[in-house]
Order: sequence, then C-alpha cells, then structure tokens
Amino acid sequence: MQDFAQKPIRVSVKHHDTLDNVDQDIIKITNRGAKIDVLRKLLAQPGFDKVLVFGRTKWGMERLARLLVEYGIRATAIHGNKSQNQRQRALAQFKDNQLQVLTATDVASRGLDIDNVTHVINYDAPATYDDYVHRIGRTGRMGKKGLALTFVE
Repeated sequence: MQDFAQKPIRVSVKHHDTLDNVDQDIIKITNRGAKIDVLRKLLAQPGFDKVLVFGRTKWGMERLARLLVEYGIRATAIHGNKSQNQRQRALAQFKDNQLQVLTATDVASRGLDIDNVTHVINYDAPATYDDYVHRIGRTGRMGKKGLALTFVE
C-alpha cells in the first residue's frame, strides 16, 4: 500500500457474526398464497413453543397475527403503531408463555430480552444482513439451541 498512497490509513469493518447455537435454514415458498399454510404447518409441529415471526410491514404483521388467531393459534403483533402499553402487554404475554407466536417488525429485533424463544421465522426476508443477525439473535440464547428459518420466494 505504501507504493500507491502517501500516508495511507487502513479501515477494517467487522460484520456481526451469527451465533453458533442458532441453526439456520431456508424454506422455499413456490406459491405466495401458500406462505401462511407453510407457517401454520410449522407452528403445529412439536417444539414450536415460543416463536417470533418477523415481517416487513406493521400492517402485514398485524394482519398475520389476526389470521393466526382465527386459526386457533395464540398470537399477537408488536410494531411501531402499537402504544407502549400495548407493546408491553404483548411482550409480557409472550414472556409468560400465554402466546405461542409474536409477530413483529424489526422494532422487536433489537434490544428485547426474551428467554426461551425456540424459533425465529423470517416471514419476510430482512432488508440487511445486520437486520438478519439481530432478528435471529432473539433465539439460541443463554446456551440453548435455537432455529432460525427464512421464507424465500
């Protein structure tokens, strides 16, 4: 580098590493209409006890949570259009295992400390690698194994 520049500086950028205790996989969705059916089948499997489902939009996650409730799944949504009290109540219910599923936008991917999240499902792919790392970091905590699934259309 000294041959090409005077007083060069070196800049190094480290990306966040994904966690070793989080298994990651993709689920190929061939028909957009089948996305909810694939999610329902996953949620019916043993072990999908405390699941965070991430999506792109507030309204999409609200609509998904309502649809899951119609299917008999204990679910609610958390996103920026909810009041602070609504978000706290949803988090408390999820932490206390009153809910199986919490649908969320990226508002929930950072800074939330929720024990025993068994699965993170990226219903909609995250916009950036950092968003992905923060989302999947909600599972596989405290030495426990977690599974992160990403739907790919």
